[in-house]
Amino acid sequence: MSSAPTKAFASQADLTEKKITFEQLSQHCWAYTAEGDPNSGVIIGDRFIMVSDATATPAMAQDLIKKIRTVSDLPIKYVLLTHYHAVRVLGAYAYAAEGATEIIASEGTLDLIKERGAQDMKSEMERFPRLFSGADSIPGLTWPTMVVGGGNPTKGEVPGKLSINLGGVVVQIWHPGPGHTRGDTIAWVEEEKVLFSGDLVEYEAGVYTGDAQLEEWPATLEALRDLNAEFIVPGRGEAMKGNDNVNKALDYTQRWVTTLFQAGKEAVAGNMDLKAAMAHTRKSMDPVFGHVFIYEHCLPFDVTRAYDEASGIKNPRIWTAERDMEMWKALQS
Repeated sequence: MSSAPTKAFASQADLTEKKITFEQLSQHCWAYTAEGDPNSGVIIGDRFIMVSDATATPAMAQDLIKKIRTVSDLPIKYVLLTHYHAVRVLGAYAYAAEGATEIIASEGTLDLIKERGAQDMKSEMERFPRLFSGADSIPGLTWPTMVVGGGNPTKGEVPGKLSINLGGVVVQIWHPGPGHTRGDTIAWVEEEKVLFSGDLVEYEAGVYTGDAQLEEWPATLEALRDLNAEFIVPGRGEAMKGNDNVNKALDYTQRWVTTLFQAGKEAVAGNMDLKAAMAHTRKSMDPVFGHVFIYEHCLPFDVTRAYDEASGIKNPRIWTAERDMEMWKALQS
């Protein structure tokens, strides 16, 4: 008897271009979304522009830059890396020609780039061939020039927070806690109640947790809920408008994370192997989330991480292209 065929690896079968939406949320804030592809945010001040999440490649970033240039010709001075994943950061080089002089990230993100950035770059290029179709335009890893660290209280600095005045609008950059990675950073425009969450929050799309801190993630989501945002640009999914809809996105992400981690803890407690843990997790995840974009891509990585963390592996193991394929063949056949 032949074995069942292995599902196409990660997003290798997803070659359909997505519809791009570039919409204004408030006086200074815009959302760049693409039907479940990674989102970016744009904040346009009177003097400078900030982009939150740079896209996967400099070639891909050109589309976002074109959208920005339909509404402003100001220099794009700041690029925020909400975390270290290649699909978010490797497009940063394109903004240099648009005036970008500062690339912002947290200390945690800088540490992760040093620790596993090269392996992640190779891994993600294999996972997302459509998003990395312009990979030859990538000069190398993206390194921050401005790091959000502990802050110096004697100078009036708030630990872990940075405020940037773009002219007429102030953006607060801070690390609200571990979640999608241990270095997640958000942009918050308090005067307009707009939150750019990166992959800490998703909506109606797969929540990738392969490098996550699952135990702490729910508390980090509650810290974001306390902001009472009226708009959120999640990492994937449509921009949400109105506090009730912002909370829907937070609830969606929290349900994914808690359901997944609970299944992982049950699998470890039941002495299941990873293959059995995958089947066990599907019982609770498939009925709720099985229909969403990149679900089948995310789930094996997510189950592996949940199983590891429930087993006491606090620092996520590094994904390599080789490890990706080994895991995929074991869990997605």
